[in-house]
Amino acid sequence: MSNPTAAMLVIGDEILSGRTRDINANVLALALTEHGIDLEEVRFVPDVEARIIDGLNQLRMQFDHVFTSGGIGPTHDDITADCIARAFGVGIDVREDARAILATNYANTDMDLNAARLRMARIPDGATLIDNPISKAPGFTLGNVHVMAGVPKIFAVMLDGVLTTLKGGQPLLSVTVRVERPEGEVAVPLRVFADANPDLSVGSYPFNVDGVLGCNLVIRHQDAGVLARAEAALRTAMGLD
Repeated sequence: MSNPTAAMLVIGDEILSGRTRDINANVLALALTEHGIDLEEVRFVPDVEARIIDGLNQLRMQFDHVFTSGGIGPTHDDITADCIARAFGVGIDVREDARAILATNYANTDMDLNAARLRMARIPDGATLIDNPISKAPGFTLGNVHVMAGVPKIFAVMLDGVLTTLKGGQPLLSVTVRVERPEGEVAVPLRVFADANPDLSVGSYPFNVDGVLGCNLVIRHQDAGVLARAEAALRTAMGLD
């Protein structure tokens, strides 16, 4: 039985302009791999309503889960929640449970919980809240879409909470075989090995360290026994034994 599939929609002009470096995709990829959910696509879109809705609708129809990051803060360009609501065709408004959670982050609720901050309590109808123990502003899940903050520390803790609610499959395991020869010299035997083992994921990642040219050959599979036998076969194919 195959693992559940997932995609990620990273939202924000600051990511696409290069001003902010995205690390959430890497955090998500590592976590999903351990949980037995296959991350198959990561898409970056600007803070443009039509682009967010179009990307979301494509991904949520194609994959079992979609994870989003960014665009759920208090400013005018934080439009993700509205876009999710429009994509699903549901209403959105300040929800009392979200407002109550958000209020715990402020000493003077009447003064500090202003209109801008209340934007973070606007939740699409029918969504389930995602806990945010750091800044309290919740994310939410609607259908198969999990909407989380773009701030890496907050994204990571929200993801931890979401994963406890999701059923995973078999984690993908990997081994690395280091070969101190350029890729051009190992490409042919590596292709022969990959063709003979279609059930494996096989990749080559070159390096140049202190003048030594080489490549790390990585093979991946869900079964540790299969992987161990494949590693031995690959080492033999590369003349390392």
